[in-house]
Amino acid sequence: MAVIHRTTMTPGKLELLAAWLPSRPWYEGTARRPELAKAGGFRLDDPKGEVGIEFMVVTDTSGDRPLSYHLPLSYRGAPLDGAGEAALIGTSEHGVLGRRWVYDGTHDPVLVEQLLALFAGNAEPQAQSVSDTPDPSVTAHLTGTPLPPAAATPAPVTDDAHGTHLAVAPGLTLHVTRRLDATAPTPEARGRVTAVWHAPDGTENRAPFAVLSDTTP
Repeated sequence: MAVIHRTTMTPGKLELLAAWLPSRPWYEGTARRPELAKAGGFRLDDPKGEVGIEFMVVTDTSGDRPLSYHLPLSYRGAPLDGAGEAALIGTSEHGVLGRRWVYDGTHDPVLVEQLLALFAGNAEPQAQSVSDTPDPSVTAHLTGTPLPPAAATPAPVTDDAHGTHLAVAPGLTLHVTRRLDATAPTPEARGRVTAVWHAPDGTENRAPFAVLSDTTP
Protein backbone atom coordinates (compact mmCIF):
# COMPACT_ATOMS: atom_id res chain seq x y z
CA MET A 1 0.00 0.00 0.00
CA ALA A 2 1.14 3.57 -0.69
CA VAL A 3 3.25 5.04 2.13
CA ILE A 4 3.29 8.82 2.47
CA HIS A 5 6.39 10.24 4.15
CA ARG A 6 5.83 13.44 6.13
CA THR A 7 9.02 15.16 5.05
CA THR A 8 10.45 17.70 2.63
CA MET A 9 11.46 17.67 -1.02
CA THR A 10 14.00 20.20 -2.25
CA PRO A 11 13.10 21.59 -4.71
CA GLY A 12 9.43 20.90 -4.10
CA LYS A 13 7.08 19.29 -6.60
CA LEU A 14 5.30 22.52 -7.48
CA GLU A 15 8.61 24.29 -8.03
CA LEU A 16 9.76 21.56 -10.44
CA LEU A 17 6.43 21.58 -12.26
CA ALA A 18 6.34 25.37 -12.62
CA ALA A 19 9.65 25.21 -14.50
CA TRP A 20 8.57 22.24 -16.66
CA LEU A 21 4.97 23.04 -17.59
CA PRO A 22 5.67 25.88 -20.06
CA SER A 23 7.56 23.42 -22.28
CA ARG A 24 4.46 21.26 -22.81
CA PRO A 25 2.35 21.77 -25.97
CA TRP A 26 -0.88 21.23 -24.00
CA TYR A 27 -0.03 23.98 -21.49
CA GLU A 28 -2.06 27.13 -22.07
CA GLY A 29 0.76 29.56 -21.46
CA THR A 30 0.58 33.03 -19.97
CA ALA A 31 3.02 35.90 -19.87
CA ARG A 32 3.97 34.95 -16.32
CA ARG A 33 5.55 31.95 -14.64
CA PRO A 34 2.93 29.37 -13.59
CA GLU A 35 1.46 29.94 -10.15
CA LEU A 36 0.52 26.44 -9.03
CA ALA A 37 -1.50 24.97 -6.19
CA LYS A 38 -2.39 21.34 -5.60
CA ALA A 39 -6.01 20.63 -6.44
CA GLY A 40 -6.45 16.86 -6.11
CA GLY A 41 -5.31 13.51 -7.37
CA PHE A 42 -4.62 9.96 -6.26
CA ARG A 43 -1.86 7.34 -6.18
CA LEU A 44 -1.28 3.79 -7.35
CA ASP A 45 1.06 1.20 -5.87
CA ASP A 46 4.04 -0.29 -7.64
CA PRO A 47 3.78 -4.02 -6.75
CA LYS A 48 7.58 -4.12 -6.41
CA GLY A 49 7.62 -1.10 -4.10
CA GLU A 50 10.31 0.69 -6.08
CA VAL A 51 8.52 3.44 -8.01
CA GLY A 52 6.26 6.11 -6.56
CA ILE A 53 3.16 6.69 -8.71
CA GLU A 54 1.03 9.81 -8.36
CA PHE A 55 -1.68 11.36 -10.49
CA MET A 56 -1.59 14.99 -9.40
CA VAL A 57 -3.89 17.86 -10.30
CA VAL A 58 -2.52 21.38 -10.09
CA THR A 59 -4.34 24.63 -10.73
CA ASP A 60 -2.50 27.48 -12.43
CA THR A 61 -3.72 30.96 -11.47
CA SER A 62 -1.16 32.97 -13.44
CA GLY A 63 -3.59 33.81 -16.25
CA ASP A 64 -6.96 35.49 -16.59
CA ARG A 65 -8.76 32.38 -15.33
CA PRO A 66 -7.65 29.39 -13.27
CA LEU A 67 -6.74 26.28 -15.31
CA SER A 68 -6.35 22.80 -13.86
CA TYR A 69 -3.87 20.26 -15.23
CA HIS A 70 -3.59 16.52 -14.69
CA LEU A 71 0.02 15.40 -14.22
CA PRO A 72 0.90 11.70 -13.89
CA LEU A 73 4.22 11.57 -12.01
CA SER A 74 6.64 8.78 -11.19
CA TYR A 75 9.36 8.99 -8.56
CA ARG A 76 12.48 6.84 -8.83
CA GLY A 77 15.66 6.32 -6.85
CA ALA A 78 17.76 6.14 -10.03
CA PRO A 79 17.41 7.35 -13.64
CA LEU A 80 14.88 5.47 -15.79
CA ASP A 81 16.68 3.43 -18.43
CA GLY A 82 15.69 4.37 -21.96
CA ALA A 83 13.89 7.56 -20.99
CA GLY A 84 14.78 10.62 -23.04
CA GLU A 85 15.38 14.09 -21.64
CA ALA A 86 11.77 15.04 -22.41
CA ALA A 87 10.59 12.48 -19.85
CA LEU A 88 12.52 13.93 -16.89
CA ILE A 89 10.84 16.74 -14.97
CA GLY A 90 13.76 17.14 -12.60
CA THR A 91 15.51 15.77 -9.53
CA SER A 92 14.79 16.52 -5.89
CA GLU A 93 16.24 15.67 -2.49
CA HIS A 94 13.69 13.74 -0.44
CA GLY A 95 14.08 14.05 3.33
CA VAL A 96 13.73 10.27 3.83
CA LEU A 97 14.50 8.60 0.50
CA GLY A 98 17.33 10.82 -0.73
CA ARG A 99 17.77 11.82 -4.37
CA ARG A 100 14.61 11.23 -6.42
CA TRP A 101 14.24 11.42 -10.18
CA VAL A 102 10.81 12.85 -11.01
CA TYR A 103 9.39 11.82 -14.39
CA ASP A 104 6.43 12.63 -16.56
CA GLY A 105 4.80 9.32 -15.77
CA THR A 106 3.44 8.78 -19.26
CA HIS A 107 7.03 7.83 -20.19
CA ASP A 108 7.39 5.37 -17.30
CA PRO A 109 6.37 1.76 -18.06
CA VAL A 110 5.65 1.04 -14.38
CA LEU A 111 3.11 3.86 -14.15
CA VAL A 112 1.52 2.91 -17.49
CA GLU A 113 1.30 -0.75 -16.44
CA GLN A 114 -0.47 0.13 -13.20
CA LEU A 115 -2.80 2.58 -14.93
CA LEU A 116 -3.84 -0.18 -17.35
CA ALA A 117 -4.28 -2.49 -14.35
CA LEU A 118 -6.61 0.13 -12.86
CA PHE A 119 -8.69 0.13 -16.06
CA ALA A 120 -8.93 -3.67 -15.82
CA GLY A 121 -9.89 -3.67 -12.14
CA ASN A 122 -6.56 -5.15 -11.03
CA ALA A 123 -5.22 -2.13 -9.15
CA GLU A 124 -6.79 -0.16 -6.32
CA PRO A 125 -6.52 3.65 -6.30
CA GLN A 126 -4.97 5.07 -3.15
CA ALA A 127 -5.49 8.37 -1.37
CA GLN A 128 -3.05 11.03 -2.49
CA SER A 129 -1.90 12.18 0.95
CA VAL A 130 -2.79 9.41 3.42
CA SER A 131 -0.89 6.13 3.78
CA ASP A 132 -2.60 2.76 3.30
CA THR A 133 -5.95 4.30 2.40
CA PRO A 134 -7.96 3.40 -0.72
CA ASP A 135 -9.66 6.24 -2.61
CA PRO A 136 -13.18 5.12 -3.63
CA SER A 137 -13.83 8.41 -5.45
CA VAL A 138 -11.63 7.18 -8.32
CA THR A 139 -13.60 4.97 -10.69
CA ALA A 140 -12.54 2.85 -13.65
CA HIS A 141 -14.63 1.37 -16.43
CA LEU A 142 -13.65 -1.02 -19.23
CA THR A 143 -15.63 -2.79 -21.93
CA GLY A 144 -14.74 -5.23 -24.70
CA THR A 145 -11.90 -7.71 -24.84
CA PRO A 146 -9.31 -7.95 -22.04
CA LEU A 147 -6.33 -5.64 -22.27
CA PRO A 148 -3.06 -7.09 -23.57
CA PRO A 149 -0.09 -7.26 -21.17
CA ALA A 150 1.70 -3.93 -20.72
CA ALA A 151 5.10 -3.61 -22.35
CA ALA A 152 8.23 -3.56 -20.21
CA THR A 153 9.61 -0.62 -22.20
CA PRO A 154 8.10 2.86 -22.49
CA ALA A 155 5.20 3.08 -24.96
CA PRO A 156 5.51 5.59 -27.82
CA VAL A 157 4.28 8.93 -26.45
CA THR A 158 2.83 11.84 -28.43
CA ASP A 159 2.02 15.23 -26.89
CA ASP A 160 -0.18 17.74 -28.67
CA ALA A 161 -2.40 20.67 -27.76
CA HIS A 162 -5.15 18.29 -26.61
CA GLY A 163 -3.18 16.01 -24.29
CA THR A 164 -0.88 12.99 -24.28
CA HIS A 165 -1.42 9.85 -26.33
CA LEU A 166 0.29 6.48 -25.87
CA ALA A 167 0.25 3.54 -28.26
CA VAL A 168 -0.03 0.90 -25.54
CA ALA A 169 -0.76 -1.99 -27.93
CA PRO A 170 -1.51 -2.53 -31.62
CA GLY A 171 -4.86 -0.88 -32.27
CA LEU A 172 -5.18 0.54 -28.75
CA THR A 173 -4.40 4.10 -27.62
CA LEU A 174 -4.30 5.51 -24.10
CA HIS A 175 -5.30 9.18 -24.02
CA VAL A 176 -4.20 11.08 -20.91
CA THR A 177 -6.24 14.20 -20.21
CA ARG A 178 -4.05 17.18 -19.37
CA ARG A 179 -6.32 20.24 -19.21
CA LEU A 180 -9.23 19.24 -16.99
CA ASP A 181 -12.65 20.64 -17.81
CA ALA A 182 -15.66 19.32 -15.93
CA THR A 183 -18.00 20.61 -18.66
CA ALA A 184 -16.25 18.83 -21.55
CA PRO A 185 -18.23 16.00 -23.19
CA THR A 186 -17.16 12.46 -22.33
CA PRO A 187 -15.88 10.70 -25.46
CA GLU A 188 -16.98 7.24 -26.48
CA ALA A 189 -14.24 4.82 -25.51
CA ARG A 190 -13.44 1.29 -24.41
CA GLY A 191 -12.59 2.53 -20.97
CA ARG A 192 -12.00 5.53 -18.77
CA VAL A 193 -10.62 6.44 -15.36
CA THR A 194 -12.51 9.25 -13.66
CA ALA A 195 -11.44 11.20 -10.59
CA VAL A 196 -12.14 14.44 -8.76
CA TRP A 197 -10.34 17.71 -8.17
CA HIS A 198 -11.24 20.99 -6.51
CA ALA A 199 -11.54 24.46 -8.01
CA PRO A 200 -10.00 27.43 -6.14
CA ASP A 201 -13.42 28.19 -4.63
CA GLY A 202 -13.65 24.66 -3.23
CA THR A 203 -16.09 23.31 -5.81
CA GLU A 204 -15.60 19.59 -6.44
CA ASN A 205 -15.31 18.61 -10.08
CA ARG A 206 -15.14 15.20 -11.78
CA ALA A 207 -13.85 14.29 -15.24
CA PRO A 208 -11.97 11.53 -17.08
CA PHE A 209 -8.26 11.58 -16.27
CA ALA A 210 -7.48 8.88 -18.86
CA VAL A 211 -9.38 7.22 -21.71
CA LEU A 212 -8.70 4.02 -23.68
CA SER A 213 -9.85 3.87 -27.27
CA ASP A 214 -9.45 1.64 -30.29
CA THR A 215 -7.08 3.20 -32.77
CA THR A 216 -8.56 3.98 -36.17
CA PRO A 217 -6.59 2.13 -38.87
